[in-house]
Amino acid sequence: MTLARFRRAVRANPQDPAALHGLGVALAQAGDRPGAIRCLRAALALYPDFAGGWANLGHVLLENHQPAEAAAAYRQVLARSPPTAAAQLDLAYALRAAEQDPSAAFAACLALAPDHPEALAGLARCQVRQNRHAEALANFRRAAAVAPDQPVHRWNAALSALALGDAAGWRDYEARWEFPGLARTLPSPRWTGAEPLAGRTILLWAEQGFGDAIQFIRYAAPLAARGAALLLEAPAPLLRLFARIAPSIAQGEALPAHDFNCPLLSLPLACGRAPNTPFLSPDPAEAERWRARLAGLPGRRVGLVWAGAARPGDAAGMRHDRARSVPPALLAPLLTVPGVSWVSLQKPAVADMVMTHDWTAELTDFAATAALLAGLDLVIAVDTAVAHLAGALGRPVWLLCQWNADWRWTPQATEIPWYPNMKIFRQPSQGDWPSVLAAVAAALQTDA
Repeated sequence: MTLARFRRAVRANPQDPAALHGLGVALAQAGDRPGAIRCLRAALALYPDFAGGWANLGHVLLENHQPAEAAAAYRQVLARSPPTAAAQLDLAYALRAAEQDPSAAFAACLALAPDHPEALAGLARCQVRQNRHAEALANFRRAAAVAPDQPVHRWNAALSALALGDAAGWRDYEARWEFPGLARTLPSPRWTGAEPLAGRTILLWAEQGFGDAIQFIRYAAPLAARGAALLLEAPAPLLRLFARIAPSIAQGEALPAHDFNCPLLSLPLACGRAPNTPFLSPDPAEAERWRARLAGLPGRRVGLVWAGAARPGDAAGMRHDRARSVPPALLAPLLTVPGVSWVSLQKPAVADMVMTHDWTAELTDFAATAALLAGLDLVIAVDTAVAHLAGALGRPVWLLCQWNADWRWTPQATEIPWYPNMKIFRQPSQGDWPSVLAAVAAALQTDA
Protein backbone atom coordinates (compact mmCIF):
# COMPACT_ATOMS: atom_id res chain seq x y z
CA MET A 1 0.00 0.00 0.00
CA THR A 2 1.35 3.48 -0.88
CA LEU A 3 1.83 6.35 1.57
CA ALA A 4 -1.27 8.10 0.19
CA ARG A 5 -3.38 4.99 0.70
CA PHE A 6 -2.21 4.61 4.28
CA ARG A 7 -3.09 8.25 4.92
CA ARG A 8 -6.59 7.65 3.58
CA ALA A 9 -6.96 4.52 5.71
CA VAL A 10 -6.00 6.42 8.85
CA ARG A 11 -8.37 9.27 8.02
CA ALA A 12 -11.13 6.72 7.54
CA ASN A 13 -10.41 5.05 10.89
CA PRO A 14 -7.97 6.89 13.20
CA GLN A 15 -8.28 4.04 15.74
CA ASP A 16 -7.10 1.32 13.34
CA PRO A 17 -3.69 0.16 14.70
CA ALA A 18 -2.82 -1.68 11.47
CA ALA A 19 -3.39 1.46 9.39
CA LEU A 20 -1.44 3.61 11.85
CA HIS A 21 1.41 1.13 11.86
CA GLY A 22 1.45 0.93 8.07
CA LEU A 23 1.48 4.73 7.81
CA GLY A 24 4.34 4.89 10.31
CA VAL A 25 6.42 2.44 8.28
CA ALA A 26 5.63 4.29 5.05
CA LEU A 27 6.59 7.65 6.61
CA ALA A 28 9.88 6.15 7.83
CA GLN A 29 10.62 4.90 4.31
CA ALA A 30 9.85 8.40 3.01
CA GLY A 31 12.32 9.94 5.45
CA ASP A 32 9.77 11.53 7.83
CA ARG A 33 11.08 10.04 11.06
CA PRO A 34 9.19 12.30 13.52
CA GLY A 35 5.92 11.54 11.71
CA ALA A 36 6.75 7.84 11.67
CA ILE A 37 7.46 7.83 15.41
CA ARG A 38 4.11 9.56 16.15
CA CYS A 39 2.17 7.04 14.06
CA LEU A 40 3.97 4.01 15.44
CA ARG A 41 3.45 5.18 19.02
CA ALA A 42 -0.25 5.75 18.30
CA ALA A 43 -0.55 2.24 16.84
CA LEU A 44 1.18 0.68 19.84
CA ALA A 45 -1.03 2.60 22.27
CA LEU A 46 -3.96 0.78 20.66
CA TYR A 47 -2.22 -2.58 20.24
CA PRO A 48 0.65 -2.79 22.75
CA ASP A 49 1.28 -6.52 22.22
CA PHE A 50 2.41 -6.03 18.60
CA ALA A 51 6.10 -6.97 18.89
CA GLY A 52 6.79 -6.13 15.24
CA GLY A 53 5.48 -2.62 15.81
CA TRP A 54 7.84 -2.14 18.76
CA ALA A 55 10.72 -3.36 16.60
CA ASN A 56 9.89 -0.88 13.85
CA LEU A 57 9.59 1.91 16.41
CA GLY A 58 13.00 0.98 17.77
CA HIS A 59 14.55 1.09 14.29
CA VAL A 60 13.14 4.56 13.56
CA LEU A 61 14.12 5.91 16.98
CA LEU A 62 17.68 4.67 16.48
CA GLU A 63 17.85 6.29 13.05
CA ASN A 64 16.47 9.48 14.64
CA HIS A 65 19.36 9.56 17.15
CA GLN A 66 17.22 8.55 20.12
CA PRO A 67 19.09 5.42 21.21
CA ALA A 68 17.87 5.25 24.81
CA GLU A 69 14.24 5.34 23.64
CA ALA A 70 15.10 2.78 20.95
CA ALA A 71 16.50 0.46 23.63
CA ALA A 72 13.23 0.78 25.57
CA ALA A 73 11.30 -0.18 22.42
CA TYR A 74 13.53 -3.21 21.80
CA ARG A 75 12.96 -4.33 25.39
CA GLN A 76 9.25 -4.31 24.62
CA VAL A 77 9.93 -6.61 21.66
CA LEU A 78 11.70 -9.08 23.94
CA ALA A 79 8.96 -8.85 26.57
CA ARG A 80 6.14 -9.49 24.08
CA SER A 81 7.55 -12.25 21.87
CA PRO A 82 9.93 -15.21 22.14
CA PRO A 83 13.48 -13.80 22.31
CA THR A 84 15.54 -13.98 19.14
CA ALA A 85 19.20 -13.31 18.45
CA ALA A 86 18.21 -10.45 16.13
CA ALA A 87 16.13 -8.74 18.83
CA GLN A 88 18.92 -9.08 21.39
CA LEU A 89 21.38 -7.64 18.88
CA ASP A 90 19.07 -4.70 18.17
CA LEU A 91 18.93 -3.99 21.90
CA ALA A 92 22.71 -4.25 22.22
CA TYR A 93 23.32 -1.77 19.40
CA ALA A 94 20.84 0.70 20.87
CA LEU A 95 22.40 0.45 24.32
CA ARG A 96 25.87 0.98 22.85
CA ALA A 97 24.67 4.06 20.95
CA ALA A 98 23.17 5.36 24.20
CA GLU A 99 26.56 4.85 25.90
CA GLN A 100 25.07 2.20 28.19
CA ASP A 101 26.59 -1.23 28.80
CA PRO A 102 25.36 -3.68 26.12
CA SER A 103 27.32 -6.69 27.45
CA ALA A 104 24.27 -8.59 28.70
CA ALA A 105 22.41 -8.13 25.42
CA PHE A 106 25.37 -9.34 23.37
CA ALA A 107 25.76 -12.33 25.70
CA ALA A 108 22.03 -13.10 25.38
CA CYS A 109 22.38 -13.00 21.59
CA LEU A 110 25.27 -15.46 21.80
CA ALA A 111 23.23 -17.78 24.02
CA LEU A 112 20.80 -18.07 21.12
CA ALA A 113 23.39 -17.94 18.30
CA PRO A 114 26.84 -18.92 19.66
CA ASP A 115 28.70 -18.19 16.41
CA HIS A 116 27.13 -14.82 15.61
CA PRO A 117 30.17 -12.77 14.52
CA GLU A 118 28.70 -9.34 15.28
CA ALA A 119 27.65 -10.43 18.76
CA LEU A 120 31.07 -11.97 19.39
CA ALA A 121 32.77 -8.76 18.31
CA GLY A 122 30.30 -6.60 20.23
CA LEU A 123 30.87 -8.51 23.45
CA ALA A 124 34.63 -8.34 22.84
CA ARG A 125 34.47 -4.56 22.49
CA CYS A 126 32.66 -4.41 25.84
CA GLN A 127 35.42 -6.52 27.36
CA VAL A 128 38.04 -4.16 25.93
CA ARG A 129 36.33 -1.25 27.69
CA GLN A 130 36.52 -3.31 30.89
CA ASN A 131 40.26 -4.04 30.34
CA ARG A 132 39.48 -7.74 29.89
CA HIS A 133 41.73 -8.09 26.87
CA ALA A 134 42.38 -11.84 27.13
CA GLU A 135 38.64 -12.57 26.89
CA ALA A 136 38.23 -9.94 24.19
CA LEU A 137 41.04 -11.46 22.14
CA ALA A 138 39.39 -14.89 22.26
CA ASN A 139 36.06 -13.47 21.09
CA PHE A 140 37.58 -11.34 18.34
CA ARG A 141 39.42 -14.40 17.06
CA ARG A 142 36.20 -16.43 17.12
CA ALA A 143 34.48 -13.67 15.15
CA ALA A 144 37.34 -13.63 12.64
CA ALA A 145 37.11 -17.41 12.22
CA VAL A 146 33.35 -17.24 11.61
CA ALA A 147 33.53 -14.19 9.31
CA PRO A 148 36.97 -14.29 7.63
CA ASP A 149 35.83 -11.74 5.05
CA GLN A 150 35.51 -9.07 7.77
CA PRO A 151 39.02 -7.71 8.44
CA VAL A 152 37.80 -5.55 11.32
CA HIS A 153 37.69 -8.63 13.56
CA ARG A 154 41.37 -9.43 12.91
CA TRP A 155 42.23 -5.75 13.41
CA ASN A 156 40.48 -5.67 16.78
CA ALA A 157 42.15 -8.96 17.74
CA ALA A 158 45.48 -7.31 16.98
CA LEU A 159 44.75 -4.41 19.33
CA SER A 160 43.90 -6.72 22.22
CA ALA A 161 46.94 -8.90 21.54
CA LEU A 162 49.20 -5.84 21.55
CA ALA A 163 47.59 -4.55 24.74
CA LEU A 164 48.57 -7.89 26.30
CA GLY A 165 52.16 -7.43 25.10
CA ASP A 166 51.87 -10.14 22.43
CA ALA A 167 54.01 -9.09 19.46
CA ALA A 168 52.19 -11.66 17.32
CA GLY A 169 49.42 -9.05 17.17
CA TRP A 170 51.40 -7.13 14.56
CA ARG A 171 50.50 -9.75 11.94
CA ASP A 172 46.77 -9.21 12.42
CA TYR A 173 47.40 -5.45 12.56
CA GLU A 174 48.04 -5.68 8.81
CA ALA A 175 44.32 -6.37 8.34
CA ARG A 176 43.84 -2.59 8.22
CA TRP A 177 44.92 -2.61 4.58
CA GLU A 178 41.81 -4.60 3.74
CA PHE A 179 39.56 -1.77 4.94
CA PRO A 180 37.89 0.18 2.10
CA GLY A 181 39.90 3.21 1.04
CA LEU A 182 43.02 2.55 3.13
CA ALA A 183 45.18 0.69 0.63
CA ARG A 184 47.75 2.84 -1.14
CA THR A 185 49.36 2.13 -4.51
CA LEU A 186 53.02 3.14 -4.75
CA PRO A 187 55.55 2.62 -7.54
CA SER A 188 57.81 0.56 -5.26
CA PRO A 189 57.22 -2.83 -3.60
CA ARG A 190 56.38 -3.09 0.10
CA TRP A 191 59.39 -3.95 2.24
CA THR A 192 58.58 -6.96 4.41
CA GLY A 193 61.80 -7.23 6.41
CA ALA A 194 63.25 -10.02 4.29
CA GLU A 195 64.65 -7.94 1.41
CA PRO A 196 68.27 -6.67 1.66
CA LEU A 197 68.48 -2.91 2.15
CA ALA A 198 72.18 -2.18 1.66
CA GLY A 199 72.52 0.42 -1.05
CA ARG A 200 68.73 0.72 -1.46
CA THR A 201 66.39 3.62 -0.73
CA ILE A 202 63.33 2.93 1.40
CA LEU A 203 60.38 5.28 1.77
CA LEU A 204 58.90 5.29 5.28
CA TRP A 205 55.50 6.93 5.30
CA ALA A 206 53.18 8.14 8.04
CA GLU A 207 49.74 6.58 7.79
CA GLN A 208 47.88 7.52 10.98
CA GLY A 209 48.06 10.32 13.56
CA PHE A 210 50.93 12.51 14.70
CA GLY A 211 51.52 10.42 17.82
CA ASP A 212 51.65 7.19 15.80
CA ALA A 213 54.20 8.68 13.40
CA ILE A 214 56.38 9.89 16.28
CA GLN A 215 56.19 6.55 18.09
CA PHE A 216 57.25 4.44 15.11
CA ILE A 217 59.81 6.67 13.45
CA ARG A 218 62.08 4.96 16.00
CA TYR A 219 62.68 2.28 13.35
CA ALA A 220 64.45 4.68 10.99
CA ALA A 221 67.84 4.37 12.68
CA PRO A 222 67.94 0.54 12.59
CA LEU A 223 67.09 0.60 8.89
CA ALA A 224 69.86 3.10 8.22
CA ALA A 225 72.21 0.77 10.14
CA ARG A 226 71.35 -1.92 7.60
CA GLY A 227 72.75 0.30 4.89
CA ALA A 228 69.48 1.77 3.64
CA ALA A 229 69.10 5.31 2.39
CA LEU A 230 66.02 6.72 4.09
CA LEU A 231 63.26 8.87 2.68
CA LEU A 232 60.50 9.98 5.07
CA GLU A 233 57.00 11.14 4.13
CA ALA A 234 54.97 12.81 6.86
CA PRO A 235 52.41 15.57 7.57
CA ALA A 236 53.85 19.06 7.33
CA PRO A 237 53.96 19.70 11.13
CA LEU A 238 56.42 16.78 11.49
CA LEU A 239 58.75 17.59 8.59
CA ARG A 240 61.36 19.72 10.37
CA LEU A 241 61.54 17.26 13.25
CA PHE A 242 61.88 14.21 11.00
CA ALA A 243 64.35 15.97 8.72
CA ARG A 244 66.88 15.67 11.53
CA ILE A 245 66.76 11.90 10.87
CA ALA A 246 66.59 11.75 7.07
CA PRO A 247 65.36 13.69 4.02
CA SER A 248 61.64 14.33 4.51
CA ILE A 249 58.83 15.32 2.18
CA ALA A 250 55.29 16.43 2.92
CA GLN A 251 52.33 14.21 2.22
CA GLY A 252 50.95 14.99 -1.21
CA GLU A 253 54.28 15.99 -2.76
CA ALA A 254 55.79 14.06 -5.66
CA LEU A 255 57.86 11.12 -4.44
CA PRO A 256 61.52 10.83 -5.44
CA ALA A 257 62.73 7.51 -6.82
CA HIS A 258 63.02 4.76 -4.22
CA ASP A 259 63.38 0.98 -4.13
CA PHE A 260 61.03 -0.04 -1.31
CA ASN A 261 58.35 1.48 0.87
CA CYS A 262 56.93 0.66 4.28
CA PRO A 263 54.18 2.36 6.31
CA LEU A 264 55.43 3.26 9.76
CA LEU A 265 53.08 0.98 11.69
CA SER A 266 54.10 -2.03 9.60
CA LEU A 267 57.71 -1.67 10.76
CA PRO A 268 57.26 -3.60 14.03
CA LEU A 269 56.20 -6.66 12.03
CA ALA A 270 59.03 -6.23 9.54
CA CYS A 271 61.76 -5.35 12.05
CA GLY A 272 60.85 -6.98 15.35
CA ARG A 273 61.89 -5.43 18.66
CA ALA A 274 61.78 -1.65 18.88
CA PRO A 275 64.88 0.38 19.76
CA ASN A 276 64.85 2.38 22.99
CA THR A 277 64.62 6.11 23.44
CA PRO A 278 65.72 8.71 22.68
CA PHE A 279 65.36 8.49 18.94
CA LEU A 280 64.41 12.10 18.19
CA SER A 281 66.26 15.30 19.04
CA PRO A 282 65.56 19.02 18.83
CA ASP A 283 67.60 21.53 16.89
CA PRO A 284 70.43 22.43 19.34
CA ALA A 285 70.33 26.18 18.71
CA GLU A 286 66.53 26.32 18.98
CA ALA A 287 66.61 24.27 22.17
CA GLU A 288 69.25 26.56 23.68
CA ARG A 289 67.11 29.62 23.00
CA TRP A 290 64.24 28.01 24.89
CA ARG A 291 66.50 27.01 27.78
CA ALA A 292 67.56 30.64 28.11
CA ARG A 293 63.95 31.82 28.23
CA LEU A 294 62.91 29.13 30.69
CA ALA A 295 65.86 29.78 32.98
CA GLY A 296 64.04 32.74 34.51
CA LEU A 297 61.13 30.62 35.73
CA PRO A 298 61.35 29.74 39.43
CA GLY A 299 61.20 26.20 40.74
CA ARG A 300 60.51 23.14 38.68
CA ARG A 301 59.53 23.85 35.06
CA VAL A 302 56.68 21.49 34.11
CA GLY A 303 54.84 21.39 30.81
CA LEU A 304 51.16 20.43 30.82
CA VAL A 305 48.72 19.06 28.21
CA TRP A 306 45.30 18.22 29.62
CA ALA A 307 43.13 17.62 26.55
CA GLY A 308 43.12 15.95 23.17
CA ALA A 309 42.21 17.61 19.91
CA ALA A 310 38.56 18.44 19.32
CA ARG A 311 36.99 16.53 16.42
CA PRO A 312 33.76 18.31 15.48
CA GLY A 313 31.55 16.19 13.28
CA ASP A 314 33.21 12.93 14.34
CA ALA A 315 31.00 11.42 17.05
CA ALA A 316 33.35 8.52 17.84
CA GLY A 317 36.37 10.82 17.86
CA MET A 318 34.64 13.26 20.17
CA ARG A 319 33.78 10.45 22.62
CA HIS A 320 37.42 9.35 22.55
CA ASP A 321 38.65 12.87 23.21
CA ARG A 322 36.22 13.36 26.09
CA ALA A 323 37.45 10.13 27.67
CA ARG A 324 41.15 10.96 27.40
CA SER A 325 40.87 14.66 28.34
CA VAL A 326 40.87 16.18 31.83
CA PRO A 327 38.20 18.86 32.43
CA PRO A 328 40.13 22.06 33.22
CA ALA A 329 38.05 22.62 36.37
CA LEU A 330 39.72 19.55 37.90
CA LEU A 331 43.28 20.81 37.48
CA ALA A 332 43.46 22.81 40.74
CA PRO A 333 45.31 20.06 42.72
CA LEU A 334 48.12 20.33 40.17
CA LEU A 335 48.20 24.05 39.58
CA THR A 336 48.42 24.78 43.31
CA VAL A 337 51.43 22.51 43.98
CA PRO A 338 54.14 24.82 45.37
CA GLY A 339 57.49 25.17 43.68
CA VAL A 340 56.26 24.55 40.13
CA SER A 341 56.26 26.90 37.17
CA TRP A 342 53.61 25.58 34.80
CA VAL A 343 54.17 25.87 31.06
CA SER A 344 51.08 25.28 28.97
CA LEU A 345 51.58 22.97 26.00
CA GLN A 346 47.85 22.92 25.25
CA LYS A 347 46.87 23.98 21.74
CA PRO A 348 44.92 26.03 21.01
CA ALA A 349 45.78 28.32 23.89
CA VAL A 350 43.26 28.61 26.74
CA ALA A 351 43.03 32.24 27.84
CA ASP A 352 41.51 31.75 31.30
CA MET A 353 43.94 29.12 32.61
CA VAL A 354 45.82 30.40 35.64
CA MET A 355 49.39 29.80 36.84
CA THR A 356 50.66 28.84 33.40
CA HIS A 357 53.17 30.38 31.04
CA ASP A 358 51.82 30.04 27.54
CA TRP A 359 54.04 30.28 24.47
CA THR A 360 51.96 27.92 22.35
CA ALA A 361 51.51 30.56 19.64
CA GLU A 362 55.20 30.06 18.88
CA LEU A 363 54.90 26.28 18.64
CA THR A 364 54.24 26.21 14.92
CA ASP A 365 55.37 22.63 14.39
CA PHE A 366 56.65 19.65 16.34
CA ALA A 367 60.27 20.73 15.94
CA ALA A 368 59.47 23.93 17.83
CA THR A 369 57.64 21.94 20.50
CA ALA A 370 60.59 19.55 20.80
CA ALA A 371 62.93 22.48 21.39
CA LEU A 372 60.72 23.79 24.19
CA LEU A 373 60.39 20.34 25.78
CA ALA A 374 64.18 20.05 25.91
CA GLY A 375 64.25 22.91 28.44
CA LEU A 376 61.55 21.53 30.75
CA ASP A 377 62.18 19.45 33.83
CA LEU A 378 59.05 17.35 33.31
CA VAL A 379 56.15 16.96 30.87
CA ILE A 380 52.71 15.93 32.15
CA ALA A 381 50.27 15.04 29.39
CA VAL A 382 47.17 13.09 28.52
CA ASP A 383 47.29 10.64 25.59
CA THR A 384 48.40 13.04 22.84
CA ALA A 385 51.23 13.51 20.36
CA VAL A 386 53.05 15.66 22.93
CA ALA A 387 53.28 12.66 25.27
CA HIS A 388 54.83 10.64 22.44
CA LEU A 389 57.17 13.49 21.58
CA ALA A 390 58.44 13.82 25.15
CA GLY A 391 58.92 10.06 25.26
CA ALA A 392 60.77 9.99 21.94
CA LEU A 393 63.09 12.79 23.10
CA GLY A 394 63.92 10.88 26.27
CA ARG A 395 62.46 13.62 28.45
CA PRO A 396 60.82 12.75 31.79
CA VAL A 397 57.10 12.42 31.05
CA TRP A 398 54.11 11.50 33.18
CA LEU A 399 51.07 10.24 31.29
CA LEU A 400 47.60 10.98 32.63
CA CYS A 401 45.88 7.85 31.40
CA GLN A 402 42.22 6.92 31.16
CA TRP A 403 41.26 3.59 32.69
CA ASN A 404 40.70 1.64 29.46
CA ALA A 405 43.32 3.42 27.40
CA ASP A 406 44.79 2.71 23.99
CA TRP A 407 46.64 -0.60 23.55
CA ARG A 408 50.09 0.97 23.61
CA TRP A 409 49.74 2.09 27.20
CA THR A 410 49.46 -1.56 28.39
CA PRO A 411 46.50 -1.99 30.80
CA GLN A 412 47.34 -1.68 34.51
CA ALA A 413 51.03 -0.90 33.88
CA THR A 414 52.77 2.12 35.38
CA GLU A 415 55.73 1.83 32.99
CA ILE A 416 55.87 0.64 29.38
CA PRO A 417 58.64 -0.63 27.09
CA TRP A 418 57.94 1.94 24.38
CA TYR A 419 59.09 4.84 26.56
CA PRO A 420 61.26 3.87 29.56
CA ASN A 421 61.30 7.55 30.58
CA MET A 422 57.50 7.59 31.00
CA LYS A 423 55.52 7.02 34.19
CA ILE A 424 51.81 6.29 33.87
CA PHE A 425 49.18 7.59 36.27
CA ARG A 426 46.07 5.61 35.39
CA GLN A 427 42.45 6.10 36.42
CA PRO A 428 41.52 3.49 39.07
CA SER A 429 38.05 3.36 37.51
CA GLN A 430 36.42 4.78 34.41
CA GLY A 431 36.32 8.57 34.48
CA ASP A 432 38.10 9.01 37.83
CA TRP A 433 40.38 11.92 37.00
CA PRO A 434 40.36 13.39 40.55
CA SER A 435 42.24 10.35 41.87
CA VAL A 436 44.79 10.64 39.06
CA LEU A 437 45.38 14.34 39.66
CA ALA A 438 45.68 13.83 43.42
CA ALA A 439 48.30 11.12 42.82
CA VAL A 440 50.26 13.34 40.42
CA ALA A 441 50.12 16.28 42.82
CA ALA A 442 51.45 14.08 45.62
CA ALA A 443 54.22 12.75 43.38
CA LEU A 444 55.22 16.28 42.40
CA GLN A 445 55.63 17.24 46.02
CA THR A 446 57.48 14.02 46.88
CA ASP A 447 59.88 14.36 43.93
CA ALA A 448 60.42 18.09 44.43
